Amino acid sequence: MNDNQMLEMGSATLGRVEIAPEVIEVIAGIAAAEVEGVSSMRGNLASGISEIIGKKYHGKGVRVDLSDDRITIDVYILVKFGKSIPTVAGNVQDNIRQALLTMTGLELSEVNVHVVGVQFDTKAEQEAPIEL
Repeated sequence: MNDNQMLEMGSATLGRVEIAPEVIEVIAGIAAAEVEGVSSMRGNLASGISEIIGKKYHGKGVRVDLSDDRITIDVYILVKFGKSIPTVAGNVQDNIRQALLTMTGLELSEVNVHVVGVQFDTKAEQEAPIEL
């Protein structure tokens, strides 16, 4: 994804409206994290460092691809043990699609959910999730 790439929303009465891909990442990240059964999002090195210094990055575990007038979102989640993975993944897809439609008016081409681990309830295992 090009850092300078902006998604043009069309013309408003007073000028142009553009949305940065990072805004879409944040909306999708919050929408995914609020689904019942999602334990956490899997981030990368940059989001991990940000959280260590005290900044919360809501786009953690989300990748947005804007190409050929298509919006594709990839989400990387950990699911709570005992929850149905297909149900949780479907709810994540629905919640992200609805949040972006409500907040931006954008229709998504794809929402791909990648389950990268299972989070257990016990205190010792809670600190070290099993990642696949």
